[in-house]
Amino acid sequence: MACTMIFVSSIIMYLYPMEVFKKGSNVFKILSEAVSEGIIIVNTEQQIVATNSAANELFGYKGEELIGEHLDILIPKKYHNSHHKHVSGFMEQSGKRQMGHGRDLYGSRKDGSQFPLEAGLNPFSVYDQDYVMALVIDITVRKNAEKELKHWASIFNESLNEIYIFDLNSLGFIDVNKGALKNIGYTLDEIRTRTLVDITPEFNRAQFLEKINPLLENTVEKLTFNTIHRRKDGSTYPVEVHLQRSVDEDSDRLIAIILDITEQEEYTNTLERTVAQRTRQLEEALKKEKELGELKTKFLSLVSHEFKTPLSGILTSATLAGKYKEADQQQKRDKHLKTITSKVKYLNNIINDFLSIERLESGKVTYNFSHFPLSKVINEVIYDANMLLKNGQNIEYPENIDSIFIDFDEKILTLILTNLINNAIKYSSEDSIIQLSVREEKDDLLIAVRDDGIGIPENEKKYIFNRYFRAENALLNQGTGIGLNIVKTHLENLGGSITFTSTVNEGSEFTVTIPKATTQQ
Repeated sequence: MACTMIFVSSIIMYLYPMEVFKKGSNVFKILSEAVSEGIIIVNTEQQIVATNSAANELFGYKGEELIGEHLDILIPKKYHNSHHKHVSGFMEQSGKRQMGHGRDLYGSRKDGSQFPLEAGLNPFSVYDQDYVMALVIDITVRKNAEKELKHWASIFNESLNEIYIFDLNSLGFIDVNKGALKNIGYTLDEIRTRTLVDITPEFNRAQFLEKINPLLENTVEKLTFNTIHRRKDGSTYPVEVHLQRSVDEDSDRLIAIILDITEQEEYTNTLERTVAQRTRQLEEALKKEKELGELKTKFLSLVSHEFKTPLSGILTSATLAGKYKEADQQQKRDKHLKTITSKVKYLNNIINDFLSIERLESGKVTYNFSHFPLSKVINEVIYDANMLLKNGQNIEYPENIDSIFIDFDEKILTLILTNLINNAIKYSSEDSIIQLSVREEKDDLLIAVRDDGIGIPENEKKYIFNRYFRAENALLNQGTGIGLNIVKTHLENLGGSITFTSTVNEGSEFTVTIPKATTQQ
């Protein structure tokens, strides 16, 4: 366009310098119609003195409509002020150049519509009159193309996915978007000095070319696979690669769209772990269900045995007691009545244990707290336990407990101590001593029950508080195997605990720790 402008202006000034702008002269018209660009000539007052048909058509005017008009008629109003300054400055410098270099220029048509343009300016003089000739081109198509290109460039650059363009022959990177640079850790200059194999540790050049062979042989249009990317700092992350080939006259390129699938893999791994965990839980549940079935069978057998034995004893004692009718046989009657009382009390304890289990499992258990002396409970428990003592057995009463008062559930404490003392009697031999001791430690009260009985085998100690469990060396003794489980559950509910030590054939000691002042549940 600049060459055309110089050529036309030179011809105009060389030929007919006085006749160029006279009315009726057709020299300018002949020359200006030979070019496709719009030609507009203005004087120093920015008044239009000549136009060609291309310019008239470009701005929507006919014939000589623009002659004598101020140049502002062709410029959108919002640009008038700045345009006057630019034109004045240009005419002062009197140099050939492109108008609006570095700025977007717009023209205004007769119908008011606007369009982007490009204008080349050339000043010239005729008989001491200064003029400027402008060659104008409508660049709407170019601007739209640039806008479209810019739009796609923005999509490329701003995409959150990683996009790489690299040369197929060298595997060197040609262009990389921001998303890739951010995740991979390199700058654009740094990544352009590297090749694909620098960021894909699972491939060398030969392996990668083998991987993309279907693309090279044009058997597929796109290739998708998973691999690992290595960042600048050496860390790696899993990616899903979508690869396409782009071939033109000058280059053979590969375009890779990369999806960081770290979260997807973590989700998959989490899901797999969850499935495995649920599978284990199901297996454990099935195992527990099987164990529960076995426990129920064992429980029914145990209950049958535990009830049958004392009931038989009661029936026998009642029958025998009925035979002793004479007054001098009262001692024999008393013996059988004591046996009956003992057996009934034993059955009552078993029933209470079963009821406690039911209440604990259903969550219906409630605790009633009161302030009471410890000696009251211990006296009652020992009094009842005396009826169960074997020949020569004795319970050693704790010392110095009359001044000890606690805030606790009195019935639950009675149940706990009754269970422990009855066990000590049951699993100890005749002529043995059951020791009951009490000591205070800060806010807690510790009550210990010690016996010289059969003890608990080492390999079975971990099961001792399990419901229905009975040690191998205790199977011949009566018992349900639920007492210690009930004791432990109640204590934990009330902020207490129970521990024990035991040696086979030497005895056991169970220690109950309870808070002297318990927060009510």
